[in-house]
Amino acid sequence: MVIKMCDSEVSTVRSKPKFEKWVTKNMLLILTLMGVLFGGAIGFSLRPLRLSQTAVILISYPGELYMRILKLVILPLIMSSLITGCSSLDAKLNGKIALRTLIYFISTSMFNALLGVVLGVTLHPGDPGLGVSSIAEGNERKTSSVLDSILDMGRNIAADNIFQATFQQVYTDNVNVTNVLNKNGTKQIVSKMEKILKYRLGTNNLGIVFFCIAFGTILGTTGPTGKPIKEFFSLVFDVIMKMVKGILWITPVGLCSIIAGKIMTVADIWLIMSQLAWLIITVVLGVFIYQFIILQLVYFLIVRKNPFRYYLGVLQGTLTAFAAASTAVALPINMDLMDNELEIDPRITRFVMPVGCNTNLDGTAMFLAISTIFIAQMGGYELGTGTLITIWFTSTIMSFAVTSVPSSALVILFMILSSIGLPNHNVPLLFAIDWFVDRFRTTNNMLGDCYAAAIIDKLSKKELEECDQESDLNYKHQKKTISEIV
Repeated sequence: MVIKMCDSEVSTVRSKPKFEKWVTKNMLLILTLMGVLFGGAIGFSLRPLRLSQTAVILISYPGELYMRILKLVILPLIMSSLITGCSSLDAKLNGKIALRTLIYFISTSMFNALLGVVLGVTLHPGDPGLGVSSIAEGNERKTSSVLDSILDMGRNIAADNIFQATFQQVYTDNVNVTNVLNKNGTKQIVSKMEKILKYRLGTNNLGIVFFCIAFGTILGTTGPTGKPIKEFFSLVFDVIMKMVKGILWITPVGLCSIIAGKIMTVADIWLIMSQLAWLIITVVLGVFIYQFIILQLVYFLIVRKNPFRYYLGVLQGTLTAFAAASTAVALPINMDLMDNELEIDPRITRFVMPVGCNTNLDGTAMFLAISTIFIAQMGGYELGTGTLITIWFTSTIMSFAVTSVPSSALVILFMILSSIGLPNHNVPLLFAIDWFVDRFRTTNNMLGDCYAAAIIDKLSKKELEECDQESDLNYKHQKKTISEIV
C-alpha cells in the first residue's frame, strides 16, 4: 500500500528537522536574547512599585554573582591566552602581527574619533539651555593634565611589580602641599601644588598584557627546553575555556537580573532621557553607522566574506557586552565563539582579543569627541577648525588611556576639556546617562576587537602557513634525529 503526500506536507517534514537543528545550535543565543528582553520588561514593570532597596538587591543578586564569576576568569584567561598565542609563533611573525594589530587599532580609533567630531558638528546635540547655572571656576573639579594621563599610561605599561599589577594601577594626583618656612624668626605658610604618584584598586591590564606578550615571545624562542612551560599555559587556557562554557549557560539569568536591577535603580529615567535625548541619539547613531556600515564594508573588502553572517556569529558576545557594559566580561565568550564557531586561527585570537580588550576602545574615542563638542556647544563656544582637529587627536590618544574604572571615560573627558581650555562644570550631567550610553559604546569596543581578529587573521594567512610548514619540518627533523640515536 502506497501513501501519497502533497508537496506542502513533504516540505513541512523536510524543513522541521532544519528548524530544530537551528534552534538547538542557537539555543544559548535565543535564551540570552530572551533574558535581555525579560530583564527590560521586569525592570519597567516593577519600577512604578518603588520596591525597597532590599528587594532591588535581591533582584540584582543573580546578575552580581554572574559578573563576579566572569571577572574571576578574566585575568587567568588573558595571561594564558597571550602567553600561549605568542609562544606558538616565532619572534619575527609575532612582530608582524603586533605591528598590523597596532596600525589597525590606531586607524580605527582615529576614524571613530573623526566620526564623533563630524556627528557632533553636524547634529549639534548641545543646547545652551541645558547647562548648569553659573558655577564659580574655583568650584570646578581639579583634574590631572593630558600629559599626566599619558605618562601614567607608560608607567602602567612598564609595571614594576607584576603581582601588584593584578590589583592596583598607578596614577598621578595633584596634591596641595603646605610648608611652614621660618625666615628671620617669622613663620610663613607656603602652599603649592605637587604631583604625587598614588595607587588605586583595579587590575593594571596594560602592564599584564605587556609582560605576557614579552614573556610569551621569548618563551617561543627557547625551543624544546621551554615546551613544558608552553604546555602548562596551554593547559591552563583549555581549563579556563571549559569553565567559560559552563558559565555561559547562566548568562540569560545573569543578564536578565543585571538589566532589571539597573532600570529599577536609575532615578528619573524618562526625564533624563528627554533632556539629553539629542546627545543619546548622536552617540547611538554613530555606533550604528560604524557597526552596520563601516565595519561591514572593511570586513567585506579585506576578508571577502559575508560580514553580516560574521556579525550574527558574535551576537552572543555583543548582547553580553551590552548588558554588562563591559568588554572584558564578554571576552571569554567571544574567544570561545572565535575558536569553535567562527574558525579564526587560535594564534591570532589569543593575541588580538586580549590586547584589543584593554587598548582598542573605538566606541570610547567616538564618545569622547561627541561629548567634548556637546559640552562646548552647551557653553555657547564656537569651535574653529584648529580646535576640532585638537579634539580629534586628543580623543584618539586618550581613548587608549581609559581604564576599567566605572565612568572612567568621563574622567578622561575632564582632562580633554581642560587641555583645550573649556569649562567642565557641565560634565556631571553626563553621569546621569552614562549607564545607558556606555552600553552602546561598549558594543563598539567589543565588535572592533572581533572584526580586528578576523581581518588580522586574513592578512596574516601567508605567514601563518609558513610558520606551520616550518613547525612540520622541525618536527620531522627532531623525529629523524631521535630515530638515528635509537
